[in-house]
Amino acid sequence: MERLRSHRDFTTVLRHRRKVSSRDLVVHYLIRDAARPVDTRSEGDGKRQVVRSSDTCRLGLAVSKAVGKAVTRNHVKRRFRQLARSHEGLLPDGCDLVIRAKPGAAKATYQSLDAQIGTLFHDISRKVNPDATLVGDPS
Repeated sequence: MERLRSHRDFTTVLRHRRKVSSRDLVVHYLIRDAARPVDTRSEGDGKRQVVRSSDTCRLGLAVSKAVGKAVTRNHVKRRFRQLARSHEGLLPDGCDLVIRAKPGAAKATYQSLDAQIGTLFHDISRKVNPDATLVGDPS
């Protein structure tokens, strides 16, 4: 799973206003258009190129100071990245996500966050494609 890096990508996802939420987090999502051109750009000395296809999922995190001090916020972000990678298979292709932590996320157990992210990713997939049956269906 790639990461959302630019401010423009974050605001595009947040402006789209599609979201699912649980007790400790909110997931804003946007399904990128398949007709959108592939982004190819050079980095560094020009020898290495980053090709971003429309079938990869990208993740951004928003953890405010209401969650806790810097150490706590970084701990929450590490958990979210790990959990998002483990449940990535539930998401539709070309999905951009911004996971926003609520203040209770700092005190939530790993198992609780794992269950919440699994449920939210499944909800996103069901909303995007209601007719599809998922292999990893938690129901």
